[in-house]
Amino acid sequence: METRQRLTRRDHVVPAKTTESASLAARLRPAELPVTELPGVGRHIALKLARLGIRTVQDLLFHLPSRYQDRTKVTPIGAGRAGQQVVVVARIEHTAVSFGRRRSLLCRFSDGTGAMTMRLFYFTAAQKNQLRQGRWVKCFGELRRGATTLEMVHPEYRVTDEEPKIDGAEGLTPIYPSTDGLGQGKLRRLTGEVLNRHLGRVVELLPGSVLHELDYPTLQEALQKIHRPPVDTDTERLYAGTHPFQQRLAFEEMLAYHLSLRIARQRRRSHLAPAMSEDRGLLQVFLRCLGFDPTHAQRRVIDEILADLRRPEPMLRLVQGDVGSGKTVVAGAAIAWAIDNGSQVAVMAPTELLAEQHYKTIAGWFAPLGVQVDWLTGRVPSGQRSALMDKLESGRAQVVVGTHALFQGVVRFQNLGLAVVDEQHRFGVGQRLALRDKGKTAARMPHQLVMTATPIPRTLAMTFYADLDVSSVDQLPPGRQPVETVVLPETRRAEVVARVHAACTQGRQAYWVCPIIDESEALEVQAATETEADLARSLPDLRVGLAHGRMKAQDKEVVMQCFRNGEVDLLVATTVIEVGVDVPNASLMVIDNAERLGLAQLHQLRGRVGRGSEQACCVLLYKPPLGLDARTRLAVLRDTTDGFEISRKDLELRGPGELMGTRQAGLTRLMVADLIRDRTLLPQVERVGRELLAHQPETASALVSRWVGRGEDYANV
Repeated sequence: METRQRLTRRDHVVPAKTTESASLAARLRPAELPVTELPGVGRHIALKLARLGIRTVQDLLFHLPSRYQDRTKVTPIGAGRAGQQVVVVARIEHTAVSFGRRRSLLCRFSDGTGAMTMRLFYFTAAQKNQLRQGRWVKCFGELRRGATTLEMVHPEYRVTDEEPKIDGAEGLTPIYPSTDGLGQGKLRRLTGEVLNRHLGRVVELLPGSVLHELDYPTLQEALQKIHRPPVDTDTERLYAGTHPFQQRLAFEEMLAYHLSLRIARQRRRSHLAPAMSEDRGLLQVFLRCLGFDPTHAQRRVIDEILADLRRPEPMLRLVQGDVGSGKTVVAGAAIAWAIDNGSQVAVMAPTELLAEQHYKTIAGWFAPLGVQVDWLTGRVPSGQRSALMDKLESGRAQVVVGTHALFQGVVRFQNLGLAVVDEQHRFGVGQRLALRDKGKTAARMPHQLVMTATPIPRTLAMTFYADLDVSSVDQLPPGRQPVETVVLPETRRAEVVARVHAACTQGRQAYWVCPIIDESEALEVQAATETEADLARSLPDLRVGLAHGRMKAQDKEVVMQCFRNGEVDLLVATTVIEVGVDVPNASLMVIDNAERLGLAQLHQLRGRVGRGSEQACCVLLYKPPLGLDARTRLAVLRDTTDGFEISRKDLELRGPGELMGTRQAGLTRLMVADLIRDRTLLPQVERVGRELLAHQPETASALVSRWVGRGEDYANV
């Protein structure tokens, strides 16, 4: 069965306060008719429909086909080939039960061009009696080779006494996302019932002026044609998702998500946050003690953050910047300002390694300035954890750095004023909500600063980050040189090993990255453990270390610290070093089986080198032959070091889910729209959304309720 998760759409329209909103609510109510009111839908079927998020008539209408089949043409049996999906019309010659290894009902029929067999493993006596000799059968299914004839196993079929006629006006047959026990026939019958009797209950929410300007059909017309495409439908556009009926629904869906974020932004601004307007000098001391001057981009973003923190409404700002652009310094400035204004600060990172790196960096900056910095991860012993809980609750701990352990129920802050989330796309939305709620009281919410090294294309940010203010650290520190990237087949591994040896004997250090820890025949990749042993044998004069996620934390830290101190020349590691490792003397990286990693991850890994003054190089080793996507990824990495361009390509190849960090919340589980295919609609989505909120807020809320439901809660993070 084909399955797909769906968001539950419930009524979350803002309570009616005007005659207009009361009227709209009354018009929307009929579409909320429960599916149990439909003929043939009892409690058993209703429960199955609920698994697909279908509880009302409107839900059923918006449960759209995922694909279509053309059943308007009959294929002669003699022309059929195994593997084809065809419609066959033939006369039954013989039906009998077969008692082989598995009991089945075999029905043999012919059409004058050949004979075939229909096989049913699950059948009733009524079905056997129905499939009697001389009757006609029309069936649709996939042909496969049988013992003596072609076969169809459990096809969709209909039996008649007269030869069935193929009505070319029937159009394409929709195939719906389904679930166990709910077949396509049942879904099509229910959908047909709703289209015939209840389509008029669905209210058009897009203004007529928008429909006219964009030349879109009405909602009811679009739904009718998507569920039951007529025979003259442009199938090429329909299959591509670019038919006007689909684009009209895609526009409305994208508009609803955009509106949910704008509404979340408005709601956030209705809350209070600590207005941090005092300048007691800690920020200036922090900047002076850095030992270098921040770049112009860093200063610009710091000014944008401070302007937010001075306001008595919660900041929610995304700081994006390429690997090595200095986002942590920007966060440090925000931390200094919050501490100077008497607030506690929480810094959350997705891994213990990155959390520890941040802890050491932040403590190194602020401990000499008299600021108490602590850290909290799952590895902190219970005794220390209990003491830290007391310090947080009493306010004595001013800054705490940690992982997901920060949003555990036992963690309580006295005065959390700023939450900083690094690599935000790696957290589920619910996790970020939990951290925010640590500082939420009846009177105020904390400010939030989220950071990512995966830059977001501007149009996507405007539309699907509408709840965020976005700042870009779009300048690398002076002296940084772009990392030279080369792509080589693994047949040239010996040359690469020689290059590593040359670099290390000249006083530099190198990484050798492997995708997995242990050898796997299924993946056919070089494992880190085996690679480390091979390199140690091949390069006996080099000090080779090994780091991976299954090592004990203490052992891993010893290796990492030795590498930082220059006591290890070559570090063989899994992708645990993707973020958080800063070794300026490391100027060479080799990524084994690079074709198996995504663009964003490859770019993050490459960012571990080139952090000093020496020219750095990244070698992408691949196992041929390369597929098209893998070849494209490696070519992009070879040709550019621009994180924004890499992000755009990654979005095209993999979609927005990981980029936006919302897979867990369902915020980007679009049912009709595709952010890549439909990106040309984004400017109109942004404009219409702005106009609706300004002039028709009830309509905006109704659109959110229809398409997003409770998903809007997750936008407010």
